[in-house]
Amino acid sequence: MRYELEHHYIWTNGVTLHVVQCGPKEGPLVILLHGFPDFWYGWRHQIEPLAAAGYRVWVPDQRGYNLSDKPSRIREYTLPTLAHDIVGLIDAAGREQASLIGHDWGGIVTWYLATYHETRILNASVLNVPHPAVLPSAFLRIPDQVVRSWYMFFFQLPWLPEQFMLNNLGLLTSTSHRGAFRQADLQRYRAAWMRPNAMRGMINWYRAFRYTLGNKDKEPRVTTPVQLIWGKQDVTLNAKLAELSFKLCENGELHYFPDATHWVQLEKPTEVNELLIKFLQAKERAKAY
Repeated sequence: MRYELEHHYIWTNGVTLHVVQCGPKEGPLVILLHGFPDFWYGWRHQIEPLAAAGYRVWVPDQRGYNLSDKPSRIREYTLPTLAHDIVGLIDAAGREQASLIGHDWGGIVTWYLATYHETRILNASVLNVPHPAVLPSAFLRIPDQVVRSWYMFFFQLPWLPEQFMLNNLGLLTSTSHRGAFRQADLQRYRAAWMRPNAMRGMINWYRAFRYTLGNKDKEPRVTTPVQLIWGKQDVTLNAKLAELSFKLCENGELHYFPDATHWVQLEKPTEVNELLIKFLQAKERAKAY
């Protein structure tokens, strides 16, 4: 059965988020969280397959992005705040728990929720981003990570990063394999980036991250079931970060795609979808027992 995309606006944690929904209304809730510099459309290859598998899929533009609210203060983008946005969406759906799938910054929010809001999260799939607790020591343990992460330091500057990003749509194609982003896709991204205050809101996620680092356990234990999917040709994040993050998981799976980049869900949609659905179904069966 084919399900149509539904566009909703939902109040949560002091902001209104644009949320694309799809799938049977009574199906298990799965929330897909995009990263930077993405928006809900980054999950275009996953939404309908998950819906067809019986899941109720919610895909928000996270705060600061595209059609969602864009608070002006940097401190309104800290990880605890971003996490509470998603807890509010679970509440708005009338559910006690949800499964999460997150990529890039959406993956960091997913890690945080799976670690510190584990009673609300059934299971979590994370694509190409490490647990936030791993990042501070990674700059010492993985020599090339400082160079790979140059943009994180650059994004701490005022206004200049916004101008740089608005003039560099090609960063999407330069960090991915050919075909991941079509010309029509790039036009949709440009439209999302050009919305008033959007680029500032997007980059404020990076500016606020310094308020979160060091505020939680240095080596937390993640008891929520986690599936970590990683494209090893990621130019910004060393694959060793996946191993360090995996060690924090009490119930985890790690899958590498040697020939995929940071945009693994766009480059390997069939394979990634199979992993996601298999993992979701396995955890549902385990819960039933």
